[in-house]
Amino acid sequence: MMTYNYENLPQPLQSWTFQHPNQPPVPHPVWPYIAQAPWAQDLEHEFRERDQPLTFVLVHGSWADASFWSGIAAELRKKGHTVYVPEFPGHGADPNKAATHAMMTKSIADYVTSHNLKNIILVGHSFGGSLVQKVAELIPDRLKRLVFMNAFVLKDGGSLADEFPPSMKAMFKQLVESSKDNTVLLPFPLFRESFANLASYAQAQQLYKKVTPEPAGPLFEKFDLKKFYSLQVPKSYVHLMEDTAIPLGNPEYGWHPHMSSRLGLYRFIQAHGDHMSTAQFEPKLIARKIYEASRD
Repeated sequence: MMTYNYENLPQPLQSWTFQHPNQPPVPHPVWPYIAQAPWAQDLEHEFRERDQPLTFVLVHGSWADASFWSGIAAELRKKGHTVYVPEFPGHGADPNKAATHAMMTKSIADYVTSHNLKNIILVGHSFGGSLVQKVAELIPDRLKRLVFMNAFVLKDGGSLADEFPPSMKAMFKQLVESSKDNTVLLPFPLFRESFANLASYAQAQQLYKKVTPEPAGPLFEKFDLKKFYSLQVPKSYVHLMEDTAIPLGNPEYGWHPHMSSRLGLYRFIQAHGDHMSTAQFEPKLIARKIYEASRD
């Protein structure tokens, strides 16, 4: 029987450190896997393809102004997109709280035509969805696609208020009656729990400082949308799953599938997010989802 001294085991042959005199030089192979992988340069999934350059027109919702889109617009521009963010009557610096839905619609359509924008992606958030519907009727030849992000898609002859559960509708009417200028101002507890539910308390307070009274007239207007529903413009719906601005759980109300399904054939994109704070504190995520909803 052979015995081994484990302190002096035979060592494996070492590779030659010199070239055999009769052997031609062997070039050092450059294997494909040695090359730097694309994701080593960019860990995001954008490395798989370049963004298709698009032109976006972003339409904000109630209790907001054009600054709602600031972070998202910046992220889209970083990717090479062209972004426009019109302000419309009754919002931003405009003190006219008697602005009608038709006035708002016309101002957005006029903005698009005055800038000679064509082949645009028209994006609406929340109340902005109803504006997108009516703007689309005015400038269908300038549209490439419509994108609704947790946005109202009203039925023909319906109003925004029709999409609220009875208790919510009654609350809004009470807020209007208690105002001096026919507006609705969200109480902070409602904003915090239903519109910024994923935010920290400090973040919710920060956002609420920018909330201004919303003209109440457009919330109760009835809209003829026959022309909208005859349009053949491609449509998409971006659904943020934790959005409780309209209470969840009742199939007769809600963003998706209750309102989104009215679009007929549409592209569906989904992500985690609430109604107001995710767009502000995670603009990169929202910008990416809007792009996914918009590209060919």
